[in-house]
Amino acid sequence: MTYVFLLCAIVGEVIATSALKAANGFTNLVPSVIVIVGYAAAFYFLSLTLRTLPVGIAYAVWSGLGIVLISIVGWVIYRQALDLPAILGMGLIIAGVIVINAFSRAGH
Repeated sequence: MTYVFLLCAIVGEVIATSALKAANGFTNLVPSVIVIVGYAAAFYFLSLTLRTLPVGIAYAVWSGLGIVLISIVGWVIYRQALDLPAILGMGLIIAGVIVINAFSRAGH
């Protein structure tokens, strides 16, 4: 269940961060509510994750995958450009998350 909670935290954070642009400085009600609920859910599920997973590992996975996913959302929804260095950097982030989960004993 730990990784299910972590996945829920990542999804909540990506939804909230995606809605931040539409919230327009918290002047638009619906996106603002989505931001608040999304971040609340993200931190709640992250706190559940931290019951069993070390904080450094949990945060590395949470922030790393969050960066990649929110960059994809920005590219698809907001038409924000991703150049080759950005894509390569995100590839390295994904590789780092894979290495942590596949080879590190710190999370076990």
